[in-house]
Amino acid sequence: MDSPEGGAALPNREKALAVAELSGLGHDLADLLGASGLARSTYYYALAHPGRPTRPELRGRVAEIFGRLPNGVGHRQIAMELRAVDGERIADKTVLKMMREMGLRCGIRRETDYHRYNSYRGVVGETFENVLGRDFKADGPWQKMGTDVTEFKCSFGKAYLAPVYDFGSKEIVAHSISLHPDLAQQEEMLAMLVAAKPEGAEPVLHSDMGWQYQHATYVATLRENGFTQSMSRKGNCIDNGATEQVFGHIKDEFFRGRDWDTFEGFKRDLEAYIRHWNNVRRQKKLEGLTPAEFRNQALREAA
Repeated sequence: MDSPEGGAALPNREKALAVAELSGLGHDLADLLGASGLARSTYYYALAHPGRPTRPELRGRVAEIFGRLPNGVGHRQIAMELRAVDGERIADKTVLKMMREMGLRCGIRRETDYHRYNSYRGVVGETFENVLGRDFKADGPWQKMGTDVTEFKCSFGKAYLAPVYDFGSKEIVAHSISLHPDLAQQEEMLAMLVAAKPEGAEPVLHSDMGWQYQHATYVATLRENGFTQSMSRKGNCIDNGATEQVFGHIKDEFFRGRDWDTFEGFKRDLEAYIRHWNNVRRQKKLEGLTPAEFRNQALREAA
């Protein structure tokens, strides 16, 4: 039989409380125990021996970190924050156990294809070969990047995000949020991108074959500023999988379950989330650093 210190104690405790509640409503205890898979002895033991809370001194801090985003943050991000900022020695699974005890659940990123906007209109300008070939790994920032456009449907209508995502630092280095997925949006994004590019950097910028990325203005701006263009094959979103993955995180962490009455309010909140992504959201693949911390560290080491 599981003890309060065992790994299965918490599930048994939760089952026992649910059985006790239903039994109090007049349901037969034997039927409830059979449906829950609990032995009678385990049921009474779980009720009599509530498990001790895990790391109770950290609960307030865990709740504060979890509440930074409307849809919560995952246990790995909380654990990285506790280690990096608070200096705590704590494992990811310990934080996960704490969150379960506290009733904090962050939605798991779903397999749904969030990318519904399609800008492909055939060959309308200059196209480029797939330089990356799905190799999204980069040793540092400003080496390999991806861009795309994703759509948000709100009460005020549709809005579009056009970001540039750095595969090395995991940073959204430039972006434009607009009511229209037009050339003006791309020009705004490109202006931010060119202004942010470190001197001497010659990154590869990967995209799909959307009309924007074939446009003469877009192509000339990248070429004149030391970028190498790379394009996915027609109808193959996996070729731009790293950028698509970011869209999934944004939709789940920022957008899911929310709505806006005005574009101005939506843009303000999405801008705030992008700042959170770059400066606060720690990433496992960056060894617990934020994208901005990783970028600054890498550029200092390269200087």
